Amino acid sequence: MTDAKPVLHLDDIVKTFPGVRALAGVSFSVMPGEVHALMGENGAGKSTLMKVLGGIYQPDGGAIYMGTDKVVMAGPLEAKAKGIVFIHQELSLAEELSVAENIYLGELPRKRFGRVDWATLTERTDAILKKLNVGFDAKTRVGELSIANQQMVEIARALTVDAKAVIFDEPTASLTDAEKTVLFDVISDLKSEGVGIIYISHRMEEIFKITDRVSILRDGQYQGTVATADTDEEAVTQMMIGRTLDLSRNASHHELGDVALEVRGLSCGKLYTDVSFEVRRGEVVGFYGLVGAGRTEIAETLFGLRDPSGGQILLDGQEVRIHSPADAIARGISLVPEDRKGQGLVLGMNCRDNMTLPQVDDLKAGPFVAEGAEVAIFDQYRDRLDIRTPGWKQQVGNLSGGNQQKIVIGKWLSMHPNVLIVDEPTRGIDVGSKSEIHKLLRELAAQGYAVMVISSEMPEVLHISDRIVAMYSGQITRTFTSDEVTEDNLIQAISGIKSGQAA
Repeated sequence: MTDAKPVLHLDDIVKTFPGVRALAGVSFSVMPGEVHALMGENGAGKSTLMKVLGGIYQPDGGAIYMGTDKVVMAGPLEAKAKGIVFIHQELSLAEELSVAENIYLGELPRKRFGRVDWATLTERTDAILKKLNVGFDAKTRVGELSIANQQMVEIARALTVDAKAVIFDEPTASLTDAEKTVLFDVISDLKSEGVGIIYISHRMEEIFKITDRVSILRDGQYQGTVATADTDEEAVTQMMIGRTLDLSRNASHHELGDVALEVRGLSCGKLYTDVSFEVRRGEVVGFYGLVGAGRTEIAETLFGLRDPSGGQILLDGQEVRIHSPADAIARGISLVPEDRKGQGLVLGMNCRDNMTLPQVDDLKAGPFVAEGAEVAIFDQYRDRLDIRTPGWKQQVGNLSGGNQQKIVIGKWLSMHPNVLIVDEPTRGIDVGSKSEIHKLLRELAAQGYAVMVISSEMPEVLHISDRIVAMYSGQITRTFTSDEVTEDNLIQAISGIKSGQAA
């Protein structure tokens, strides 16, 4: 690879917005057959750099080269025509159209007189889907697919063109472990064909598994490039955020309070059955398991989004019936959902209104909302949670992922809940913000909150949990204390392997 020319080279790219220099002379190259990670905190400049590459933004300085040719990307269609393919984290699919129509949108094969050649379209699409080993076909309506399968449709688009470079932006955020394996196989195939891969992700384990080099941005400035094999997570983190992080396991042993939440024999159809556990004040209980194990469904039941088919829910020792989110909120149960953008926030609203939305009726002065009371609540939790925003008028959609998550958490903390349920607390969040969220959850427990955390990341549940509830196929298989849990026995528990049985 040392004698080869880069497939793509961005040289000394500068991009300035009013009052902000988003990119300050950034250079970046990807070689043929290389998987090159681009890393940095939210707001570091990764997305801006890729939008320059994709022709969405025009640079204020610098140049783009493909091979030895200097090129100008006048827009996304021109970038695609030159072999630059983007797989976006945010889905851009037409849900009412078929999988085939989405994959070849704008490039549908035609017969005479401009008629669509449906047979050829279906044949081409099914050949691509077979390569991805998915469980749907060309004629399936995209709106009927899960988010994970919709992501696979996005990935399929990359296989329809003669790609020179493919940019994957957080591609595994919605994928199961099995789907991740398929994705990594696709990346391996593209790599073997000489395609350059730019891989943007906050997941360190993926970076060290599949990439060849890592380039780091911080505050719009290039920090350096290292061979993945020659570095480690601590060194990459320090380059990203300028400081080291505490990545150790949770070892806190503070005094726990009374049982705030107890669940006895709770069931919800075939989603989960006979589930029993408790959460004490001052405790973080982590729920870990494969996708489909029933973790999120339990949280949705506790928050009144699903009706249980059996069992009991007790708060402070008293049985309660929860039929709606309003019931849950009235009883002091709050849920930070898995999809913060789709379920936790109104992206077009400002920070203040998002934070006070659940209690707006309580903040009325006559027929109007008391603006001063709303601002006071926002200011209190902005300071308490260290939310970084110019002010309450900022649209939530313009904040980084970590600050958006803090807005959702602040919204529920301002309601003074007894039980705080947090589903996938750091999905799509950079490593620095992730550490801040972990620290925040531990501090909330120390202040006496009963905290439930649902996570698909083993290091996360190991790092922040006092106890870990392992689930498999809708049932609790084991509950571990932080002292006794190991990676091996946790993997066994979520794989349905009974204690003492050989893995």
